[in-house]
Amino acid sequence: MLKTLDLNQVMVLDIETVPQYPSFQDVPPHFQELWEQKTHYQRNSEQTAEEFYEKAGIMAEFGKIICISLGIFYTEEKTSKLRIKSFAGHDENEILSQFSALLNKQPAALMFCAHNGKEFDFPYLCRRLLVNGIEIPVQLQLSGKKPWEVNHIDTMELWKFGDYKHYTSLNLLSAILNIPTPKDDINGSQVRQVYYEERNLDRIVTYCQKDVITTAQVLLKFKGMDIIPEENITIVT
Repeated sequence: MLKTLDLNQVMVLDIETVPQYPSFQDVPPHFQELWEQKTHYQRNSEQTAEEFYEKAGIMAEFGKIICISLGIFYTEEKTSKLRIKSFAGHDENEILSQFSALLNKQPAALMFCAHNGKEFDFPYLCRRLLVNGIEIPVQLQLSGKKPWEVNHIDTMELWKFGDYKHYTSLNLLSAILNIPTPKDDINGSQVRQVYYEERNLDRIVTYCQKDVITTAQVLLKFKGMDIIPEENITIVT
């Protein structure tokens, strides 16, 4: 599949998410109870629901999307290039509406590529689109499809080579594939703090864009191609 994959039909994607509320005390009482029930078996015996709330961003029922970054491959003068665009802000509905409007202009056969996308990014997007009352774009309508009918690409799944118990982070995968990545990034566990405490959305957007770039480079490695040099990567507003 990868050898014949047309990169012009691939959109690389990454999302950043945070808890819907800055702290557990801000959560409406009914949802506090639901959070306690949801996380009962995930918390260790010493953790309270309040202490565990910092992880709420990874659960679509209690989190929200604050950034979606996309990467598009294209060729110019026989040179492979990558264009990056982001939708970010505090209004999730607006972010998802812009994202949906963009996808509605794309072919139905468009394939997404993300690292751990099948376990996180793709279902999270669908759930939050539904919560926000936005029709799920055709490219993300996966309900009822068998696993082999979903043609999206997951770089973590590619690295598993059939081993369903194996998890490898994007940072580790890029390191072992000798893909240069910036060392000044935040990591996923810091996004909530940077958003609610530092109030630095721009920093999160930059982090999200860098993950898209890294995922795109990993995909190129799987195709046996050279990575795209920094000067051929453009970030558009």
